[in-house]
Amino acid sequence: MALIIIGLIIFLAGIAMNRSEQIIKRFSGTARIVGLLFIILGISTSCIVQIGAGEIGVKKLFGNVQPDVLQSGLHFINPLYDIEKMDIKTQNYTMSGVHDEGAKQGDDAIRVLTSDGLEVTIDLTVLYKVLPSEAPDIIKEIGLDYTDKIVRPVTRTKIRDNAVYYEAVALYSTKRDEFQQRIFKSIDEDFKKRGLILEQLLVRNITLPQAVKAAIELKINAEQEAQKMQFVLQKERQEADRKRIEAQGIADYQHIISESLTDKQLQYEQIKAMKELAASTNAKMIIMGKGNTPIILDGKNQ
Repeated sequence: MALIIIGLIIFLAGIAMNRSEQIIKRFSGTARIVGLLFIILGISTSCIVQIGAGEIGVKKLFGNVQPDVLQSGLHFINPLYDIEKMDIKTQNYTMSGVHDEGAKQGDDAIRVLTSDGLEVTIDLTVLYKVLPSEAPDIIKEIGLDYTDKIVRPVTRTKIRDNAVYYEAVALYSTKRDEFQQRIFKSIDEDFKKRGLILEQLLVRNITLPQAVKAAIELKINAEQEAQKMQFVLQKERQEADRKRIEAQGIADYQHIISESLTDKQLQYEQIKAMKELAASTNAKMIIMGKGNTPIILDGKNQ
């Protein structure tokens, strides 16, 4: 378009030169030729437009947005059209309290109030993309800065609106997934009304107030100590059961032995022991038997 305008200016200047003095008149023909060349070049380049992969082109004619869009590829169009290219790939917008991690410099985390009146800090990443069929309306009603006008404010507002239904500790632990699903549904509805698709919502981090965090850590430590004590008590019970079973086994053994031994059995075992001692080459012993007469066994050293 710019080349066409420049060419028209040069061409008109050449016509004006033709009506001027003789010295200037000599350059009028050249000026008109150069102007025509610029016009032809401008028309040629304006008729051909290339849309890259993951992009679409929105056509504007003198500021009026056309309803149809250009898909990726090479297109021949009206040279008067102004093409606004839009990214339709997945985009992400991060709001974080960590420096240089989010889309904006500094602390950009979302601070919300929970149902118990505590302030919780949330780090979040939004994955979204433009709905191609809605691109002309986005250009017409919002513009290309839809991230700052729609994505950021809608996300932050919906998170604050939904956080008030949860207690701080529940939001941090047991209700985290439920909270994420709830805000996803709420933000998705608003995005669709404005031609955007919410693909995923990632709650990166939830930071509790320091006092609450300390209380939770104390509670966790107490629970761990209680579990440790239960383990020790269980181990002691098992050891006591083992000793009880062992003692019962010894008692049962002694009871069985005491019932099975008779006087004749004991006398037989005594005689066997005496014979073994008598067979010894270096033993000499006097053994008192059960009766009045002792039994003497001699052995000589060799």
